[in-house]
Amino acid sequence: MKRHVRDSFFVVGEGVLEFDDKGEATTRQPSTAEELRRFRFSRLGPKGPRTDEETRVALATAITANVPQPDSADPAVPAGFTYLGQFVDHDLTMDRTESQLGQDVNLDELMQGRSPALDLDSVYGRGPRDKDDQAFYAEDGVKLKVGTTTPVPFPDEGTNVPFEGFDLPRRGGTAGTAADRRLPLIPDARNDENLVVAQTHLAFIRFHNRVVDELALTGLTGERLFRAAKELVVRHYQWMLKTDHLPRIIDPAIVDDVFTNGRRFFEVPGKNYGRDNAPTMPVEFSVASYRFGHSQVRGAYQWNRVFNSTGPGGLATLFALFTFTGVSGNFDPSSGTPADLDDVNRGPIFTLPSNWIADFRRLYDFTEAERDDLVPPAEFGGGNVTKRIDTLLVDPLTQLPAGTFGGRGTVFREIERNLAFRNLTRASMMELATGQQIAELFGVEPLTAEQILTGNGGAVVDGLSEQQKAQLVEATPLWFYILREAEIGNGLMGPVGGRITAEVFHRAMEGSRISIVRSPYWKPTLGPDSSTFSMVDLLLFAFEGKADLLNPLGDPQPSN
Repeated sequence: MKRHVRDSFFVVGEGVLEFDDKGEATTRQPSTAEELRRFRFSRLGPKGPRTDEETRVALATAITANVPQPDSADPAVPAGFTYLGQFVDHDLTMDRTESQLGQDVNLDELMQGRSPALDLDSVYGRGPRDKDDQAFYAEDGVKLKVGTTTPVPFPDEGTNVPFEGFDLPRRGGTAGTAADRRLPLIPDARNDENLVVAQTHLAFIRFHNRVVDELALTGLTGERLFRAAKELVVRHYQWMLKTDHLPRIIDPAIVDDVFTNGRRFFEVPGKNYGRDNAPTMPVEFSVASYRFGHSQVRGAYQWNRVFNSTGPGGLATLFALFTFTGVSGNFDPSSGTPADLDDVNRGPIFTLPSNWIADFRRLYDFTEAERDDLVPPAEFGGGNVTKRIDTLLVDPLTQLPAGTFGGRGTVFREIERNLAFRNLTRASMMELATGQQIAELFGVEPLTAEQILTGNGGAVVDGLSEQQKAQLVEATPLWFYILREAEIGNGLMGPVGGRITAEVFHRAMEGSRISIVRSPYWKPTLGPDSSTFSMVDLLLFAFEGKADLLNPLGDPQPSN
């Protein structure tokens, strides 16, 4: 259950990049054991110049200025995709070798465990036969555990009951701090950093368990049943990412080109590796392009019948979505500040309160699957869409709880709670290539000075000095460049950010043991037809297509 906080990166060909609490970076050569076992990063482009702290503070302040940010539009993107993206990021970057340093594992397991792969290891770990991961599984060794919510009297008797299967399984017991007892029994604790990603993880647990039930009807049992279920789940997951998730965040022409014609820049077959080599993770993806989702986050959400713009609890704020988790929060509704959440002994509740169960109809658009009966009533808040991908982040992201970055129990400066500052600082410490350098590498026209400085309704950089603006135009930090590119492209990542992201997804699928890229003739079987399987289809299957499972708290009764 170790928290996966990256204070260092093993970059192939460079060594181990380490960062101290003052932001200073050093590079050292890895030991033989580290080189064998550590998660492997790489560079897609050249090194770039560092950005001085004064500029990082000014730019982060502009990005998180409390100004209106447009919603995604034409088309609107349902808000659940923000947190599906976070769930996927944790799947890509989970390092299964961290807990295995004293164990005997074969080379194939080592290579798979230290490489990015879209194989749901954040859900499955190393499987039910691994003694360290058996705690995630039910007694049958096939299904995954689920948790039960805690009854609460607010606002009515409908929430004052336990709901089995609507929280993550948790450690419980009496040992350790209150925070220890709330920790989720899942392979990657990062999936309990906020309530939306936690409920997303729970949906994948339920998806697996439902697939197990279906396959058990064929007579499969035990390990054969588990392996068949996992393979079916992972293939459908990859198909959903390729056909549903990626085209909502990247220019679909780029996605189609990469998955039809192959990669052009990242680990290109025949150039410097064979297809069977283990993939690496480009730092340009991890530290820049796949942090696009931070700009999609809303400051508050229509959550369920209790917490919405017309409900007794009001909107579910972003702070509340951190509060009602075990990793970042404490399930305590009286918490009011990040410092409250940082207190590891605060709060009397140890599983999710029943009034905070998600209404998935408010996070995804089920009319895409012709389920008009699964539309949340507009008079009770309706649903949510993401914010547009652009150079603005909502103001609450200036005040991250320390649990989101492994900072509980440590001392840090207030600016380090600002997510934009953290992103810019990490990129600077790693000497990430600039947007202009990657545009040149890809042979695409770079953004103009006016586009970088003015954008399209995004961050206003007037707080930068003229010298800082000149530096920004000449050497734009890659994360900011990618967000500005999307902002100009109506919220879709373009030829720099979109190309990096699509090629890494393609490579991670290719490098997975279970792979639709290496099985080009495979087609989904759990959707409406042989070419369709979306996130909505996944949820419909996981929750049996039933409104009372997708929204167990129901809707308010209209007043007479």
